[in-house]
Amino acid sequence: MNGPNNLSKYSLHSQWKVYLTHGLLFFLTFLTTTLAGVWWLNKDPFDLVNFVLGLPYSLSLLTILAFHEFGHYFAARFYGVETSLPFFLPFPSFLGIIPFGTLGAVIIQRSTIPSRKALFDFAAAGPLAGFIVSVACLAYGFSSLPSVDYILAIHPDFFHGQPLPPGSLAFGSNLLYEAISSLASSPGIFIPPMTEMYHYPFLCVGWFGLIVTAFNLLPLGQLDGGRISYAMFGDSYHRIAQVTLIILIASGLLGMLPLIGIEFSYGWPGWLLWGFIFIGFIRFFGFNRKLVDDDTPLDSKRKAIGWVCWLIFLISLSPVPFTISP
Repeated sequence: MNGPNNLSKYSLHSQWKVYLTHGLLFFLTFLTTTLAGVWWLNKDPFDLVNFVLGLPYSLSLLTILAFHEFGHYFAARFYGVETSLPFFLPFPSFLGIIPFGTLGAVIIQRSTIPSRKALFDFAAAGPLAGFIVSVACLAYGFSSLPSVDYILAIHPDFFHGQPLPPGSLAFGSNLLYEAISSLASSPGIFIPPMTEMYHYPFLCVGWFGLIVTAFNLLPLGQLDGGRISYAMFGDSYHRIAQVTLIILIASGLLGMLPLIGIEFSYGWPGWLLWGFIFIGFIRFFGFNRKLVDDDTPLDSKRKAIGWVCWLIFLISLSPVPFTISP
């Protein structure tokens, strides 16, 4: 039989294993994002001399992810909801699938949320915190743009009118990125196009932060937007989720048109994949159970913040996040 001392030692040992797991995942994500930052600069990520070049990218990206997840964490702790610390998810960019060096970060909710007010605060805190840091990264990136020599060191023939090579990547813009870019535009300052901006660490990370924020604010399932929608609109959430899924699938189908020879610029095949993933996810988990014990509607202050979240979603969303030249 285990005595109290043995149980205490076992509990302490388990806690250290958990902390070690969090620390190891964070360290691996730091490595993979730093290597991704080097890769975005068209440098060899496996040359240790280049490692330091990836730090502006990795440190700013990890800051966005940390603010997002700890926004959730501290909101949950405020209401006594048990959650894990953030699990950072590394992913090596050199595999050519996810070029950002990470799959993001998650926290695991271990107890129920007591009220719609708590559910809203928990869901909104992450995107709002991550959004603020993303905007700060973009503002700093545009305010500290290097001279054209920077891009010429990466692409010496950039201004020679050469066509993009097959397989070239371009990021899709959004309203907020365009607004900040316009504010930064002035004579003598080179603003990189969307086919080159990912070579600029703070622009790349800021753009990525906006995309992650918009994706999380989709009013679907267990995403932050799904929880915000449920907290704001109650059972009407289901209708909103259905309309969102229809739009995602339609956008994905429209994005398939160029594959059959029909030119169309307003669609992305990835939305089709995500639409079916969400359908399966919602059917498996659903909102068939009661999410909260106290179903009292939100106060006007939180409803106003909720509408701010939807505005952030609209100005951060890129309808076509990526395009690859044929």
